[in-house]
Amino acid sequence: MDLLERETTPALRYRNQPVASGYLDAQSENYCGDALLFRHRIVRQVGAQLGELVRHGTSALMPDRAKLQRGWAQAARVQIAQEQRAVTADVARELCARLPQFQHARRLLDLGGGPGLVAIALAQIQSALTGVVFEYPQAAAVAQEHIDSAGLSSRLQAIGGDLNSDDFGTDYDLVWCSSVLHFVADIPAVLQRLYRAMRPGGVLVCCHAEVLDDAAEAKHILQYYLYMRMQGRQVWPQGKLAQALAHAGLINVQTLQQVRFPVTPLTVLIAHKPRANP
Repeated sequence: MDLLERETTPALRYRNQPVASGYLDAQSENYCGDALLFRHRIVRQVGAQLGELVRHGTSALMPDRAKLQRGWAQAARVQIAQEQRAVTADVARELCARLPQFQHARRLLDLGGGPGLVAIALAQIQSALTGVVFEYPQAAAVAQEHIDSAGLSSRLQAIGGDLNSDDFGTDYDLVWCSSVLHFVADIPAVLQRLYRAMRPGGVLVCCHAEVLDDAAEAKHILQYYLYMRMQGRQVWPQGKLAQALAHAGLINVQTLQQVRFPVTPLTVLIAHKPRANP
């Protein structure tokens, strides 16, 4: 894979090649070692438990609410922060920079934004952008720490709540929504609330794993998202989420498949709220 070089004399030793060093050297700004170990541990645990889960059910996989929120805050502080810093923030900048609306956007919602590094990255390249990172309260506190450290507390704010039921604001020109709808109980209801929170002419960038129609491509998704599906989370067949966005009233839904993200490639949907009638 051209990630290591091997030295055989005077003793057998391995050394990282530049790509591996960029992500596995703890001194690198793109270090993902903790994230990789976490994801690897989850996959190994699921593999070891798979037989029992098939025979006896999966109800024990669901943590209680308090434990879930503590785990999400820890993820926001460590593995999700590493992944956003190394990969997701760059992808968000690339995707949004292509949108004609981005240069004129004034208000951003980063829905389920974890540590908030995507919102920070977008605010750093669009000086007029203000907005909100919406997360569980403990994770929102982590996002606010990052916002304060970036010197953006006058433009960005982290708000804590449950996106299934709590208000996440209004008048958004741009909504970034990545790998969060998997955890929503009622997708149509949340999409309707999201539609109402957007300004006319606003744009939604929605990034999630889908089960692709081609089996070879679906394999790359399902080997990680099997665990999530066994928990009863939403991982849709190809095209279903795009249909849900259209049903919610969003238009001109553009689909970008196999976009690079941490863990697995995701499908990116770019959709627009119709402009108000003159």
